[in-house]
Amino acid sequence: MDEHAVVVVGAGPTGLMLAGELALAGVDVVVVERRTSQDLDGSRAGGLHARTLEVLDQRGIADRFLAEGQAMQIQGFAGIPLDISDFPTRHNHGLALWQSHIERILAGWVAELEVPVLRGREVTGCRQDATGVDVEVAGQPALRATYLVGCDGGRSRVRTAAGIAFPGLDPSTSWLIAEVEMTEAPAIGMRPEGGGIGPVDVHGGGGPYRVVLKQPPDDEAGDPTLQDLRAALVATYGTDYGVHHPTWISRFTDATRQAASYRRGRVLVAGDAAHVHPPQGGQGLNTGVQDAVNLGWKLAQVVAGTSPERLLDTYHAERHPVAARVLHNTMAQVALSTSGERHQALRDTMTELLGLDEPRRRVAAMLSGLDVHYDLGEGHPLLGRRMPDLELVTPAGRRRLFTLLHDARPLLLDLRGRGDLDVAPWADPVRVVEAEPVDTLALPVLGAVPVPEAVLVRPDGHVAWVASGPTDSGLREALTTWFGPAGQGGDVPGQPSEPRPSVSSGGRRSRRSSSCMNAGSSSGPRGASRRGGGGPPGRRVEGWGRTGLPRVE
Repeated sequence: MDEHAVVVVGAGPTGLMLAGELALAGVDVVVVERRTSQDLDGSRAGGLHARTLEVLDQRGIADRFLAEGQAMQIQGFAGIPLDISDFPTRHNHGLALWQSHIERILAGWVAELEVPVLRGREVTGCRQDATGVDVEVAGQPALRATYLVGCDGGRSRVRTAAGIAFPGLDPSTSWLIAEVEMTEAPAIGMRPEGGGIGPVDVHGGGGPYRVVLKQPPDDEAGDPTLQDLRAALVATYGTDYGVHHPTWISRFTDATRQAASYRRGRVLVAGDAAHVHPPQGGQGLNTGVQDAVNLGWKLAQVVAGTSPERLLDTYHAERHPVAARVLHNTMAQVALSTSGERHQALRDTMTELLGLDEPRRRVAAMLSGLDVHYDLGEGHPLLGRRMPDLELVTPAGRRRLFTLLHDARPLLLDLRGRGDLDVAPWADPVRVVEAEPVDTLALPVLGAVPVPEAVLVRPDGHVAWVASGPTDSGLREALTTWFGPAGQGGDVPGQPSEPRPSVSSGGRRSRRSSSCMNAGSSSGPRGASRRGGGGPPGRRVEGWGRTGLPRVE
């Protein structure tokens, strides 16, 4: 049986991002995908939001996406445009780029990280026990994993096999969506009730066109046809514009559901497998990618044995509320898009309201993901929020903060030249940098905030600890909470991490349970890491000592 530390099911944006995050941490990860290639078969998302661009920038790959898409203001609430060009972020815009290109670029990055992707493999179920999970694959031998992550969409086989409930609302409306050619030039733009027509090539315009048309829900409806699309166009626009040669035609609804738990034993879910909702606001793909960035480093630490399994519970605690808010605002947008004079009056009122700066900033920050705030307690406004990409003066010259996160390691920033932040027991995972910020520190909605003396930044870019004064009170507790007990690191301090052959999570296994629903207890993870072996704790600091000279200890 082929064995791996982590099996990720699904090579969409969420699964690929998670695989990349795990690979950066040296985890033995494999992706299983039912498609035989990265090609997409139907409608998918068409944009990246500001926070997603930031997390890609944190890994040094944002430019790959920016080079192929069109940076523009894409935020909107039920079709009401929301400009974020005044937001304090380098990415104060969205990116128009179809999901087919997003997946292709992510797949290229994952290939560079040497993550195997098993294509043409359909996962049909799983069985977990005290030490791992058997992943059942149609027509193929099962795979063995220490942990299994379902990134396999709204109809997730992994979620179903794990017995994770998926409560929510059934559809109240549906939409036809298609990519087609048209003989006549169509009316371009969004419609008040949602949907509309636009060119697939947002740069050049012209055909082919993406068409989205709202319809009543129909439980008996089969796969939509070209004739269905023609009838819907005539009903909506009074003409079918000579529609012909569809590349694909599909249907989606406003069904709204969320996994009751994002983890059951050794099985986790992310992306559409954890939450489905209508596409208003374009938040689905972006929420999934951000799920992956939250989960990846946590799962890597548990697999490596540096953190206890309870760290995985923070994935649900932090990301479930974020998706719940997405479901809530998409339901509101669907309601606001209902046709009729009364709803039009409501849209007019909301348009006027969102034209004011404060409401615009609040709603746009929510939709763009820039206002996500994990509840890590009271303290500095940065605590639990994304760390902005400050320009820093370091011994190596000026550097952007995000460049210090490219390797997905924790970062302790000494911003006042204190030189007394002792993280020696965590020297393997935590990078310490003394730096002077050039920029003012500002957050969307909140505005300018005080520059702290020091901050601890998690690999996902969120702040885990902020110095509250001249002492480092709470730092050791934060390091233990997020990066494991002192001295648990795996690399030899002061030396580069050298990859070693992957060690499978094998060994004698307890008797299997009948499904993924009944997880046995485990005294600790038995995962496999591709990162280097153990060594004594030490300290690595990039910065100036109190003499003003660079210091490395």
